[in-house]
Amino acid sequence: MNKTRASLLILMLLCLHLNAQKLIQQTTSLKSIATVWDLDKANKQGTFKITAYKPIYFTASRWSDTPNKLPYSENSDYSVTEEIDYNSLEAKFQLSFKTKLAESILFGKGDLWATYTQIAHWQIYNTDISRAFRELNYEPELIITYPLNLTVAGFNIKMASVSLNHQSNGRDLPRSRSWNRIIFNIAMESKNLTLYLTPWLRLPDDEDENPLITDFIGNGRLTAIYKLKKHTFYTVLTNTFTVKDNRGSLQFNYLYPLNENLNLHAQLFTGYGETLVDYNHYQNTVGLGVSFSNW
Repeated sequence: MNKTRASLLILMLLCLHLNAQKLIQQTTSLKSIATVWDLDKANKQGTFKITAYKPIYFTASRWSDTPNKLPYSENSDYSVTEEIDYNSLEAKFQLSFKTKLAESILFGKGDLWATYTQIAHWQIYNTDISRAFRELNYEPELIITYPLNLTVAGFNIKMASVSLNHQSNGRDLPRSRSWNRIIFNIAMESKNLTLYLTPWLRLPDDEDENPLITDFIGNGRLTAIYKLKKHTFYTVLTNTFTVKDNRGSLQFNYLYPLNENLNLHAQLFTGYGETLVDYNHYQNTVGLGVSFSNW
């Protein structure tokens, strides 16, 4: 091997090593809350820059042990009377974005954000109903964030926020579902673990399409994200926080990087409210797909 070829080989190996180090650094450390929410005053990135909010993923195969073929509501006007033969297997995807509308408000430290999340459940394998979308959930939100720097039980509390949240499925009677909430949030982190504690208050509706939604979906949410080398685990737990008739849901996600921008994504769900139309329907689901952006 001549000197030129040897030099090229060494250069190629060095590049591969640097790229591998870069990937390892990206996949073995969590994004800090300050980075995700632009909390550091010295590193503010300005307004109207669109970034990911919640995870963005596509699940090619999501299987349910009990598809909700006859959705019902405690309000009889919103109860389906004719069953649709949904498949147990469908596709699911989630899109979620945020942008800052105003920064350095509230004593020069707070920010105002607008967010939008959309979740789709698609009967792509069901030719009998022309591969229709079974359920689409739309969720716009206005959020005011405020940076904190408190240490409690080994966790650094980095942010508090309050938001006005609307979620609906855009359907006609009897499948229409919607609700409005004021959502509070405390975000904290400790090395490879990030926690979001998120209680909410439901706002009253003149025409209530889902009267007992909080009795099933719950009154708050806990999101936990954990990194272990290249592996990412995150769990979303909702609960009524009641002793009697305790209900809610648990969603568990596992991610493994395929490259810098793409992850293998496995998802397990059990409980109520995977979608709005399923708010009072209990089921267990398993999904496998890919994700593009995560917490």
